[in-house]
Amino acid sequence: MEYRQLGASGLRVPVLSFGTGTFGGTGPLFGAWGTSDAAEARRLVDICLDAGVNLFDTADVYSNGASEEVLGEAIKGRRDQVLISTKTGLPMGDGPTDWGVSRSRLIAAVEASLKRLGTDHIDLLQLHALDAHTPVEELLETLDMLIAQGKLRYAGVSNYPGWQLMKALAAADRHGWPRFVAHQVYYSLIGRAYEADLMPLAADQGVGALVWSPLGWGRLTGKIGRNRPVPEGSRLHDTEQFAPPVSEEHLYKVIDAIEAVAGETGKTVPQVAINWLLQRPTVSSVIIGARNEEQLRQNLGAVGWSLTPEQVAALDAASDVLPPYPHTPYRQQEGFARLNPPLV
Repeated sequence: MEYRQLGASGLRVPVLSFGTGTFGGTGPLFGAWGTSDAAEARRLVDICLDAGVNLFDTADVYSNGASEEVLGEAIKGRRDQVLISTKTGLPMGDGPTDWGVSRSRLIAAVEASLKRLGTDHIDLLQLHALDAHTPVEELLETLDMLIAQGKLRYAGVSNYPGWQLMKALAAADRHGWPRFVAHQVYYSLIGRAYEADLMPLAADQGVGALVWSPLGWGRLTGKIGRNRPVPEGSRLHDTEQFAPPVSEEHLYKVIDAIEAVAGETGKTVPQVAINWLLQRPTVSSVIIGARNEEQLRQNLGAVGWSLTPEQVAALDAASDVLPPYPHTPYRQQEGFARLNPPLV
């Protein structure tokens, strides 16, 4: 397993990390992802650790805390071998203090996560979404306090607009508070919007990307393609309403290209899709999920080899989408492009 620095921080993370949204799954969304109990979760953690994957990502909102609880059980007795990443901020109830990242809510959320996880510290806490109601100074000062108390090691964000992330980084520099070192983002061969603003920001400011849904919400598993509709039993039937959108023709164009590369390499469609991400700028770790041991072992096969430059170029061409203004002229006009060449 390859390890990389998480952004500009001193934390080293594996290029593949394990997402535990399948642990303890309940409800229409998380229940469709997976329902691993503590025994199965412990087995999946065993396989991850044997492969060098020691970063496990969860969130308090996953199955209303059950994912954190099951993860805590699965790592019991080996806390020193793992890194825990969790997220908070999304609603955990209907009450006025059940959502957001105000000082009181953030302190309470961290304490609750520590209890569910059965640990005294969280290696990486990420804010699950922007809370526009809480002043950035209040948020950062609270995170600084929690880090000073040893309850958190590092902080990051998830699903943040670029200007809000930059605002927070500037405020942290101004006051001498810890900076966000990670941004958990959606990024895949059928969802490359990350590249327009967030990737250049991350490269400039030293923010590492933790990629969620690298298989495009289950669309790049190899089960879907031209003349191969979504099969019965696929979680897409129940969860597509929550998925990042993609047009059918673009999806099939990308899948055609992935399948061609898979045929050349002898790898699977998911392995090719994940390996492509590992070669992108700013990507520190790709979060893989699995409902069972077979899926996990297949996803682990995405490392230990590399796509050729020609294969990367073919995938780039098939998945490319013209970004919206103000990025459009930088792609369409030579004068603009000369001033601001793309990272990829």
